[in-house]
Amino acid sequence: MLEKPVPQDSRSRAQHPVYVIGGGPGGLAAAQALRARGIRAVVLEKAPRVGDSWRRHYDRLRLHTTRKRSSLPGLPMPRSFGRWPARDDVVRYLEKYVEHHGLEVVTGVEVTRLERAEDGDGGGAWILHATGGRRLTGSAVVVATGYNHTPRVPAWPGLDGFTGTFLHASDYRSGTAFAGRDVLVVGVGNTGAELAVDLVEGGAARVRLAVRTAPHIVRRSTAGWPAQNTAILVRRLPVPVVDRLARAMAKLSVPDLSAQGLPRPDTGLYSRVRQGAIPVQDAGLIDAVRRGRVEVVAAVDGFDGAEVLLADGSRITPEVVVAATGYHRGLEGLLGHLDVLDARGLPTAHGPRSPRNAPGLFFTGFTTPISGTLRELSRDAERLARAVSRAATH
Repeated sequence: MLEKPVPQDSRSRAQHPVYVIGGGPGGLAAAQALRARGIRAVVLEKAPRVGDSWRRHYDRLRLHTTRKRSSLPGLPMPRSFGRWPARDDVVRYLEKYVEHHGLEVVTGVEVTRLERAEDGDGGGAWILHATGGRRLTGSAVVVATGYNHTPRVPAWPGLDGFTGTFLHASDYRSGTAFAGRDVLVVGVGNTGAELAVDLVEGGAARVRLAVRTAPHIVRRSTAGWPAQNTAILVRRLPVPVVDRLARAMAKLSVPDLSAQGLPRPDTGLYSRVRQGAIPVQDAGLIDAVRRGRVEVVAAVDGFDGAEVLLADGSRITPEVVVAATGYHRGLEGLLGHLDVLDARGLPTAHGPRSPRNAPGLFFTGFTTPISGTLRELSRDAERLARAVSRAATH
């Protein structure tokens, strides 16, 4: 990408840059917002190119948020991307974003540990330990390493002895690779739902979807009105009110799939969102389940040789298991010693707020808003830049 030498430490705090860890949408948006306020921001990206996590997503991925509401500050997404930009469009957009704003991006550098600077460290607020023995001093640090950082695989009994093919969704690319095979997808978040549909369309002989907790399913768009627009309108309302509204809308727009193994959830949609469970936006799952092309089965409890043990006591023998079981944030090694993470491994502060015990340390991209992740990343970037600017003047 943009290979530039990592800046050397200086003796004046005013000369220390703000380091942004992560070259995805959140990190780039934060860097641009800081730069627009005259604050030098250096993005450190461990991969060879920006947007690395987007490059590794499955082929059929499209945004569930509209092009207009997914642009980062200072550069609209091109109309040619259509209403729902594809994965490759997002990657091209991120590359263009760096070029358009002249962002200072250093690739191939991984930050492994953050520490508060001592008085003898040139006046900087933070020390970053990075690959190659680098020791960098920053006036502030923005952590934007991404919500989906480290693949998570449950500790299923017997998994090591499974004789079929097993992979995490992060290693899945296209359903055509599994044409003619019997595949079990584990997990019914947005990724699991889309992979199940992709497998059907790719020619898999049989597709089953293991579900522990029935998800809320919403139409991505109804009569031309995106679900994102509704989410933006209701996001400030009390949780019980949104739960009731969502329940009524679901009865009107989403068929009852109880007979197929996907009953309507007992808990409210917004209540689940506040717990980190984003509703599934329909990209073909409803039709595939209704037609029996995707079979819903009980949750996975373990493995026994070639068999998968399900929570209802049954056993199945898929040739392939794809675990769409989510990710860890992977922040413990970087800053677990700073007491800035909660029990789930998420930052205790976000956006323009620093943890009380770590002034000058900011986080972006670690929430799952119903109003759209890219939209909220952009808003966070502007607020975060204002906070850094205010701190620099005091």
